[in-house]
Amino acid sequence: MKHLSGRRQLGALVGAVVLVGAGGWIAGTQVHSPADAAAAHNAPKAGPVTVGVQRQSLIATVVANGSIEFASPQPLSLAGPVGTGSSGGTAGEGAEQRVTKAPVAGAKIKEGDVLMAVNGRPVLALSGRVPMYRALGPGISGDDVKQLQQALRRLGFEPGAISGNYGQGTATAVTNWYTSKGYQAQQPSPDEQQQLGQLQQSVSSAQETLLTMTGSESTGGTQAAPKKDTDTETDGDGDGDGNSNSNDGAIRKIQLESAQKSLALANAALSTYQTTYGTKVPAGEAVFFPKLPVRLDKVTVKTGDSASGQIGTVTGSELVVQAVVPGSDGELLKKGMAVELTTTGGEKARGTVSALGADAAPSTAEGDGEQSTEETSGGTESESGDATTEAPAAGDPSAPVPLRISVPDPGPLAGQAGASLKVTIKIGASDGKVLTVPLAAIRTSADGKARVQVQRDSGVSDVQVTVGLSAAGLVEVKPTDGALKQGDNVVVGR
Repeated sequence: MKHLSGRRQLGALVGAVVLVGAGGWIAGTQVHSPADAAAAHNAPKAGPVTVGVQRQSLIATVVANGSIEFASPQPLSLAGPVGTGSSGGTAGEGAEQRVTKAPVAGAKIKEGDVLMAVNGRPVLALSGRVPMYRALGPGISGDDVKQLQQALRRLGFEPGAISGNYGQGTATAVTNWYTSKGYQAQQPSPDEQQQLGQLQQSVSSAQETLLTMTGSESTGGTQAAPKKDTDTETDGDGDGDGNSNSNDGAIRKIQLESAQKSLALANAALSTYQTTYGTKVPAGEAVFFPKLPVRLDKVTVKTGDSASGQIGTVTGSELVVQAVVPGSDGELLKKGMAVELTTTGGEKARGTVSALGADAAPSTAEGDGEQSTEETSGGTESESGDATTEAPAAGDPSAPVPLRISVPDPGPLAGQAGASLKVTIKIGASDGKVLTVPLAAIRTSADGKARVQVQRDSGVSDVQVTVGLSAAGLVEVKPTDGALKQGDNVVVGR
């Protein structure tokens, strides 16, 4: 029993020693000297921030946001009034020009179609580069008449010779064309009819006067001579009657010549007026478009509105993409570059840079002209830009640069006019895999040479490099003085 009790005492003693030792170790870990406490609060020693050199292919791109739009937006307005514009006329002629049938946004307009109606009269679409600027009718000549004749022939209404002279054949073709659309071609106004009547009356009056003069002359020539008075012959000198008859004859001759001249002038005035009298196409009843069909993109008038000023905007039926890039990126772009277009849904289409800078600026669709200056002068825009032609420099090089992209095959873009998308233009690519470092790793010495700092076991050393293509924050480098390889760490900051 004593032996067992001794073992218990030894076990208790060992346990007590262990507890005391553990408590001392714990206490020791929680106690620091003043020097240790100060060291624990100091920041670690600063060192360079490095990134590894990589070997990879680089593709340089310009990326921008774009919008899908219809091509060639142009303002639409009428060149003049519908009808003759005479006061007191019928069918609204001379009254304020009011839209009686508004154009429809989104409508596709072909040659010969009725765009709208004003005062019950049609506004018709034709193809031609000379804008409508005057009424076309008998006696008018010019290129605008010639393109009217060409349009009438295309529509199946034969005007006769394509001469540029508005004659009876053209008038008949115009009449038939209007009739096919359910309208009556513009006939002479009441004022014109009244003027024609006055001219005809002038001719009749001149003829009547001349006939009276010639009839009187004829009658006077057949009358018997009066019997002479014997006493008068005896007492007078014999010259009185002879002088009187001579004077009367001279007066009648002058009067006859005057009547003949008046008739000639009246006939000339009537003939001149009749050459311009007949069926017309008023200035406001036709709009010539350089290219048809067109699409009515926007309409700014409704039924009952005044037809003056801009009435809407027309576009081509093909889709384009409009974008804007920073000036620094614009300097890298050229017409003809390939473009990748990505919709918000991830669908892709291909395009081509077709215009840059001022040439690509979207039209404001404002103004009073029917067509742009380029269109009215007969100029055409190149459909396939020269890939070697650089964008024209204009203004501040740091200013944003407008960009227009043609899309020959819209594919997934069809029906998405107005939607936004991502524009990616490849401007260069490395020749296979090359050494690349972040742009932040490039430093320029006082002599203008580029270098990178490479951290090795022996410390940091400078390596001169030649800089190549840059893309996505990386740049191609080639060592020119020193060694540089994949996996080396280059300093990008501290």
